[in-house]
Amino acid sequence: MVTEQEVEAIGKTLGDPQQPLQARFRALFTLRGLGGPDAIAWISRAFSDDSVLLKHELAYCLGQMQDRRAIPVLVDVLRDTHQEPMVRHEAESMKNISSGEALGAIGDPEVLEILKQYSTDPVVEVAETCQLAVCRLEWLQQHSGEPATAGPYLSVDPAPPAKEHDVGRLREALLDEALPLFDRYRAMFALRDAGGEEAALALAEGLHCGSALFRHEIGYVLGQLQHEAAVPQLAAALAQRTESPMVRHECAEALGAIARPTCLAALRAHMADPERVVRESCEVALDMYEYEMGPAFQYADGLEQLRSPSS
Repeated sequence: MVTEQEVEAIGKTLGDPQQPLQARFRALFTLRGLGGPDAIAWISRAFSDDSVLLKHELAYCLGQMQDRRAIPVLVDVLRDTHQEPMVRHEAESMKNISSGEALGAIGDPEVLEILKQYSTDPVVEVAETCQLAVCRLEWLQQHSGEPATAGPYLSVDPAPPAKEHDVGRLREALLDEALPLFDRYRAMFALRDAGGEEAALALAEGLHCGSALFRHEIGYVLGQLQHEAAVPQLAAALAQRTESPMVRHECAEALGAIARPTCLAALRAHMADPERVVRESCEVALDMYEYEMGPAFQYADGLEQLRSPSS
């Protein structure tokens, strides 16, 4: 049983800019796991923070919770087109991208019209995100009577996996930039679910495709897959200064999740990167690396930390 006071204490850790970023991330993912209106309220308050990376993850977690009570704050974030001071426009757009994806993840038809409105946003990544979210909602409506199939991962994805199982054909669909983005995402998640080295290498080829949003999702999926074969491509994308910060951010976190010695070297090399979102992603990724290599039962350990005798 989790008390209101414990949720408050975890929420205060999340909202405290004096806390190490990795502690705030663990608090965030603890609140995501706990769920409920109080957790949503604490996560929502943290959107006043100046870390674009943190706000990106706040929106992601609200979407993954699939609680319609989070819709108003996510709509507000999507509508916020103001640029943060001293933060590049590409990095700032991550927050709006996450909110659009999160609204799609919640899956409530109520948000369909606002997602359609932002499907023509001047920031191409925001527009593509909202287009994908619209496609997902329409797909859910068309398949509402069908039983949900649970995949090997617990995430709520921006597209259902394709029914195709042949890795070669899925690779062709993934890399075919003439296909609708939604269909390519379906191939992406089918490759992730297939797993193995061949699928990981096929996905890694997607890091060279034209859409920054697509490349960012490839990084995220490779982090879920956790296959060592993708490490060279992820490290190369992280090292590329001309790459979009949101892509480099996902590649850094993927390296932290894969947690091999070569990942460690790549992450440490960018701890002083000029891009704040990349620096912070490496900081969080190193914490993920330590978790993957250590004995801890779960990454979202906010309750354990709170209840430990030394706290």
